[in-house]
Amino acid sequence: MDRLIYTAMSGAKHILDQQATVSHNLANANTTGFRAQLDAFRAVPVIGGGPLETRAFVSDTTIGADYTPGAIQQTGRSLDVAVEGKGWIAVQLEDGTEAYTRNGSLKVNENGVLQTASGATVLGDGGPITLPPDVSVMVGKDGTITGMTEGFKPGAATPLGRIKLVNPPEDNLMRGADGLFRTKDGNPADVDANVVVAGGALEGSNVNVVDSMVSMISLARQFELNMNMMKNAESNEQKASQLFSLGS
Repeated sequence: MDRLIYTAMSGAKHILDQQATVSHNLANANTTGFRAQLDAFRAVPVIGGGPLETRAFVSDTTIGADYTPGAIQQTGRSLDVAVEGKGWIAVQLEDGTEAYTRNGSLKVNENGVLQTASGATVLGDGGPITLPPDVSVMVGKDGTITGMTEGFKPGAATPLGRIKLVNPPEDNLMRGADGLFRTKDGNPADVDANVVVAGGALEGSNVNVVDSMVSMISLARQFELNMNMMKNAESNEQKASQLFSLGS
């Protein structure tokens, strides 16, 4: 009977964890470039020797992210960049490490350094990209940023840098607590010339709200089922105790 309790108890606990994941995905349904998190259940045997080897827990395992591209929305803002298809924008964090994002809502800080909306420095082919003041910029498909001085007659645009665009294998990527992705081996990804971007646009989240809501309902029913299983186990235990009392 305790086998049922092990499975139902751990199953109910991890269903709550999975509901938290789905809730997190729903909360980011409108977050630019967000990638939905995917979870799965698996059985983990209880290692303890003796009869406990027949018992097993249910474990919620994060299997990765949904890398399906989101819908691209035109914004008309010159510093908005959307990655078309597969690929990532490389950024540098405060500790000097490299990370990757699909959120192309960029800005220029007070020192002229190109950054993401969250403050991470956008990397170029030779390091951080610095934009001069009073310059209107345009981003090409290959990530090249060109600028033209405002207030003067139109002329040839001046290249100011090129955004580092990468496309590491998806099985070598992991999501950090900050929402950015990193390579599992810790090595910076190489530039991929096949990655293209669209200027003046942003990629939406790839979270399917309808599917997520259906998943929440399904998880709620699974949680209720596990609770009923534990109640049945308790009832069976009480009846078994009564039978033993009669026999004694």
